[in-house]
Amino acid sequence: MNRKLIAAATAAVTAAGLTIAVALTTSATAANTADPAVLAAMARDLGISSEQARERLDAEKVAGETDAALKSRLGSAYAGSWLDSTGHTLTVAVTDPALASAVRSRGAVATTAKHSASALDSAKIKLDAKAATAPDAVPGWYVDVRTNKIVVLAHAGGEAQAKAWTAEAGLHGDIVAFEASTENPEPLIDIVGGNAYGLPGGGRCSIGFAVEGGFVTAGHCGATGGRTSNPGGTIQGSSFPGNDYAWVRTDAGNTPRALVNRYPGTVPVAGSQEAPVGASVCRSGSTTGWRCGTIQQKNASVTYPEGTITGLTRTNACAEPGDSGGSWLTGDQAQGVTSGGSGNCQTGGTIYFQPLAEILQAYNLRLVTSAGPTTTTQPTGTTTTTPPGGGGSWAPYTNYGDGAQVTYGGASYRIIQPHTSVPGWEPPNTPALWQRL
Repeated sequence: MNRKLIAAATAAVTAAGLTIAVALTTSATAANTADPAVLAAMARDLGISSEQARERLDAEKVAGETDAALKSRLGSAYAGSWLDSTGHTLTVAVTDPALASAVRSRGAVATTAKHSASALDSAKIKLDAKAATAPDAVPGWYVDVRTNKIVVLAHAGGEAQAKAWTAEAGLHGDIVAFEASTENPEPLIDIVGGNAYGLPGGGRCSIGFAVEGGFVTAGHCGATGGRTSNPGGTIQGSSFPGNDYAWVRTDAGNTPRALVNRYPGTVPVAGSQEAPVGASVCRSGSTTGWRCGTIQQKNASVTYPEGTITGLTRTNACAEPGDSGGSWLTGDQAQGVTSGGSGNCQTGGTIYFQPLAEILQAYNLRLVTSAGPTTTTQPTGTTTTTPPGGGGSWAPYTNYGDGAQVTYGGASYRIIQPHTSVPGWEPPNTPALWQRL
């Protein structure tokens, strides 16, 4: 498949560092297989034409591949990446100006930043560790790669409380910023997104994505051991709060398909390439149908009444009660399952999804795709709530203690929070929290 990146011949110097203006363009790629209805929904919700939606999907596919390659190449100097509002220009931040040329060589914009992605994620871990003491005025916090800061949300009149709590967690200086917010996030329970299924004890949630043997969904939809209906199955693992994911092993006779309900019709699931910040994303839900927006931030933490969820992706795609657990896709690439949020589809809102890669890794699942079942490895990053599965010194089904260090794929990881066990499950089935060093 022929792909290329074209760098525009425009250069500028910014106060943050070197910046080279560049546009990501491609020959026909991902959009050739895009469902026309997907393009129409993107056009409707993003305010663009169907042809622009097609071009955006092509550029975003290349951007995802470029970002993954640069993240590996830059190592500890990588400070995050994002797409512009058109989805065509990828910016990659580095802490070492000498590496800007490596970014430009891949057709992306290079800019310098003070804090690396690893430093930002390490700072956010401090807030996550203090989640239980977060004031009611703080509905959430997240890593914002565009501003190179940890952003703490605060309700009106609550900024002083937010600042005091942040200081107690050990965050000071320009790595943290405070933002006024009206968000009141809550999990979307008793609801349907994608195809509906019945919850233990009554109520409904939605299927996220088909995996070999069953499907993944939101953790707040049911506890481990519970029985589902239509399709019938048993919840094999569930994590909520802390995470918001679960997987259901369905009974014999139910057939997983690489499809997502588009209301009406379906769209295929071809893979699970992670999309960058700024990419378009669409989600399926039985209450509000097929809705699209863009990825605003990753590695966000949200405090629901039940507790804090970490590692979520923050979006401006709307959702309402009835959409929980549903599927999120960029083009035909699976991204995650609906967790919760605030707002509605009349006035807009902020909705969070649980990234899919973590779910697959946590339970060693294989996503069912149009090309056949595939595994998804943990994306390169600085923090993960599952072990960095694969080769190297890390070994599956091993109970690593607090502070243990392993290597995988040439990178080193340190355990921040060890595995824990649930009675009847061995080896430990609750994921650990790892930090890339």
